[in-house]
Amino acid sequence: MKLDLERYKEMSLNKAKENKAFLTRLRKKKPKDLDAVTHDAHVDAFEKIDCLECANCCKSISPIIIDRDIDKIARHLKMKRPEVMDQYFIQDEDNDYVFKETPCPFLMPDNYCMIYEARPRACKEYPHTDRKRFYQILNLTYKNTFVCPAVNEVVETLKDTYS
Repeated sequence: MKLDLERYKEMSLNKAKENKAFLTRLRKKKPKDLDAVTHDAHVDAFEKIDCLECANCCKSISPIIIDRDIDKIARHLKMKRPEVMDQYFIQDEDNDYVFKETPCPFLMPDNYCMIYEARPRACKEYPHTDRKRFYQILNLTYKNTFVCPAVNEVVETLKDTYS
């Protein structure tokens, strides 16, 4: 089944207020089984959604890049760190390194990552729906509903479970 990214975008916009209110309540409630329920919802979501069909995260947002990521990318590309810095990164208003451009400069036309083995930690962990202490990133999860269809699926499962 083809991923309908437009449907997910529309859904996230239509449910924005509801999702924000729900995630705010969930953060206050902190259910004991939240990590387990979220992890199961994450697994279920990624059984339905193929990142290679979507790649919306790579096309629309930049991860925060840490020094270790830059060094790893430079080694992978067989470039010197200053060259990699000049070519690919800028500092944002929070002084975090991010890609100079979107889509990601390493995203290939088939949605594969040119530097997959050396991709930044934030890319490996995205969309963060399988992490421990999930309650700590509920604000980020809300923002990610506008980017990642899998996050929408996870949030819908959480609403079914905890509402």
